[in-house]
Parts: sequence; structure tokens; C-alpha cells
Amino acid sequence: MGTADRIIRVIIAAIFAFLYFNGTVTGTTGIVLLVLAVVFTLTSLISFCPLYTIFGMRTCPAEKS
Repeated sequence: MGTADRIIRVIIAAIFAFLYFNGTVTGTTGIVLLVLAVVFTLTSLISFCPLYTIFGMRTCPAEKS
């Protein structure tokens, strides 16, 4: 996972958490956004996204040999 991807995920997670804890989004939608925020944060911290592996995507620049 590339650096830009990690930063974007953390920003989105912060927005989702803010919307939930601010009370802007409540109920089931709020819980879904909070779960997504946790997933985005965890995948950013470990620099790995299982969905990228399944779909064969890479956001990290290729290493030169």
C-alpha cells in the first residue's frame, strides 16, 4: 500500500469518526461508518489491504531490482 493511499484512508477514517461522534450520522449508518473507520485505520497501520490482494491491485510503487 502506497503512502498516499495510507494518508487518504486515515483522513477518511477521521471524517467518518467525526461524523459518528458528532452525532451527524446515527443509527445503523453511523455504526457502519465507524466500523469502516476502524478498518481503514488498521489497514493503514499495517500497510496491507486484503481486497487489494484479491483484485490484484497495487498502490505502492514497484521496487527496482
